[in-house]
Amino acid sequence: MEAKDWRQEQERLEKVKSKLQARIAELEPGIAGLRDQAADIRKRFWEEVSINTGTYEDFEETFYTINQQSAILAERERGHKLQMQQWKSMNRLLPSPYFGRIDFQEDGLDLSEQIYIGVSSFVDDDGLSFLIYDWRTPIASMYYDYSPGRASYVTPTGTFEGTMELKRQFQIQNGQIHNMFDASETIGDELLQQVLGKGADSQMKSIVATIQREQNAIIRNDKSRMLIVQGAAGSGKTSAALQRVAYLLYKHRQTIRADQIVLFSPNPMFASYISTVLPELGEENMQQTTFQEYLDYWLGSSLRPEDPFDQIEYVLTAQGAPGYEARLQGMGYKASEAFLQALQSYGIWLGREGMRFNDIRFRDRDLIAAERLREIFYGFDRSLPLSNRVVLLQEWLLNELASLERIERDAAWVQEELNYLDAEQYAEIFGMLHKEKEVFDLAEQFAAVREKISNKRRGDEGDFDFALKEEDLLRQRIVKESFKPLRKSVKKFSFVDVKGIYGQLFVDEAAYRERTNGAFIPPLWPEICRQTKETLLRNELFHEDATPYLYVKELIEGVRTNTEIRYVFVDEGQDYSPFQYEYLKKLFPRARMTVLGDFGQAIFMQATSLDAPDSPLVRLFGEAETSLIRLVRSYRSTKEIVEFTKSMLPDGEKIVPFERGGRKPLLTRVDGGERRDAQIMADIAALMAEGFDSIAVITKTAAESREVHEALRSHGGEALRLVTKETLNFEKGVMVIPVYLAKGVEFDAVFVYDASPEAYGRENERKLLYTACTRAMHRLHLYTTGDWSPFVQVLPANLYEKATFHPYTAR
Repeated sequence: MEAKDWRQEQERLEKVKSKLQARIAELEPGIAGLRDQAADIRKRFWEEVSINTGTYEDFEETFYTINQQSAILAERERGHKLQMQQWKSMNRLLPSPYFGRIDFQEDGLDLSEQIYIGVSSFVDDDGLSFLIYDWRTPIASMYYDYSPGRASYVTPTGTFEGTMELKRQFQIQNGQIHNMFDASETIGDELLQQVLGKGADSQMKSIVATIQREQNAIIRNDKSRMLIVQGAAGSGKTSAALQRVAYLLYKHRQTIRADQIVLFSPNPMFASYISTVLPELGEENMQQTTFQEYLDYWLGSSLRPEDPFDQIEYVLTAQGAPGYEARLQGMGYKASEAFLQALQSYGIWLGREGMRFNDIRFRDRDLIAAERLREIFYGFDRSLPLSNRVVLLQEWLLNELASLERIERDAAWVQEELNYLDAEQYAEIFGMLHKEKEVFDLAEQFAAVREKISNKRRGDEGDFDFALKEEDLLRQRIVKESFKPLRKSVKKFSFVDVKGIYGQLFVDEAAYRERTNGAFIPPLWPEICRQTKETLLRNELFHEDATPYLYVKELIEGVRTNTEIRYVFVDEGQDYSPFQYEYLKKLFPRARMTVLGDFGQAIFMQATSLDAPDSPLVRLFGEAETSLIRLVRSYRSTKEIVEFTKSMLPDGEKIVPFERGGRKPLLTRVDGGERRDAQIMADIAALMAEGFDSIAVITKTAAESREVHEALRSHGGEALRLVTKETLNFEKGVMVIPVYLAKGVEFDAVFVYDASPEAYGRENERKLLYTACTRAMHRLHLYTTGDWSPFVQVLPANLYEKATFHPYTAR
């Protein structure tokens, strides 16, 4: 860049900073004043209100006075919130007001406009001239989508066309321009090189300054009900999704709130990793959860579902165990659309026969037998849906309990409880314990009542009628309290034996075919049935059974829906089953869905292809409502690491590395585990000395992680952190982590602890090794004490370096 350009840009930057500082200074007294006013109104609220309800007119006046005070308070609080948002926005801009500039001349106009782009908008004192445009504005989209030349942008009022005469990128830190580039592409390599060359952080950062054109298409897609993003490892899928959330909240700020967007994360630690991106852009975080957390919530304490991490531990460690192949077949079948269709047919069969109910028991006796419930249920109109008839049965049950409750008042047990009530218990029945004086008075009154009752029994005619009324009231209260758990359980549908209904699917092959209209079954069905029934008897559920179980439960009790949620994001979407996607669609009927994933990292048994022509995701909303975007360029890792990792996949040639150079992956073979542990600790120390402070030793399983953690600690790795499925926060440092928990995050350096055929030899372990290696940004080391994994052996020798001992000192 010429010195003249630098000078002009720095002068403009100083002008913008000055205006920002002035506006911040103007806002601060007003913010403090509104805050103090709101606090004062809250403190003095009732001092300004006279409560008078003597007449209707007095009551009405009191009502309006309270409303007026509430409105004044709400107005002050809204004003404070708005000014606070402006103040925060300007303080975010101050260190780096903008990152891009385009000069655009609209067709039909003589002058071109200089458009500076930052994380939020800033208008000049006239209230009309934009000194900075928010990156989400329609006009700013040209910065991401076009190189200099013909360009256009779309607004709600139409499309504007013209010529982009200049595109410039800035790196501004602490109010000073550090770098400046005129770019011919969407985002110039120079800026990306510098951003990607930095070390990994403990939390994901915003990418608004380096959004690529294909990522911008993801962010601004506002038409599709289903947006599928199939992206290579490190292609920026999750980053683009988070910027998409920020864009949606900006564009639809009048109609959509952050709590109407939900993100399903791969694990709880991932939520911590991405938690700062939206606040950095001035937006509130959307709701975040995992699918497992949802299952745990709705299954409650009655059944203990296995989580996906325990499931994959079984898959990776139980080879050769009895029933292993059947369990794998069961995992695949229960996650399939075929099983979903079978359960839909099963629901129709249950409408005719086969419903199971629990006895309604009270004080160790059957109050209403399950057979009676079954008779009532199948006595309803059979054209009604299953769930409607269950609701009718629930209503019948509540009425029946009310009748039985009246009868129960004369039971001997009620008289016994009545005889043993003390004064405090009398008062408790009437729910007055929170008012001590009234409780005391009531206690004395009821003690007197009890005395009168006793007198009557001794022949005193006294206040007999009064005593009987009080006794009847007490009986009502005693029985009502005793029946309360029954009513509560009926309202929760506990009278339906859902576990038995689900379990009777797995009696035998003939019964299954009859109940599911001849559904397909896998070859090892008898063993699958045995395993499923045994698990249910222990009040547990395999992970592959949890979603189907909830599906059956909702066939019976009615579908739970959340119509408030407008957008659903699913990260690591390849690890969800077709069954789970159908369930999510039913759960959030008004929501649009964005699914992000990489089938190359599909390491769970229930994996779903995202971009196959027959993908169930396309069928979910139909082709017309579905958009598919493929991201093939990988930005996370150096070119050398990407070339190495993509060669592990059969179709890896589609992945395009970003031109950021570095060292080739290093393969180290050592004699024995002790020497490997010592070598790894030496290599960690060498990398830390180079300035890398985010290093992961990645193992295949959690069990191996625990063993490796202990082994490395004995070799001087006391500071090593063990990451488990219970770990909630992602932090910098050196950690030992199983590969399936490392998904979605990145590290400066990755050490694959064991890259032998024993660890990664089977075809279903190819993607595990690929996933582990693609976590590395700058350095990748693989170790073995014997042969290399077949997925490494077949790689061209020019893609890696080899070391025998002490690779750093040897070079």
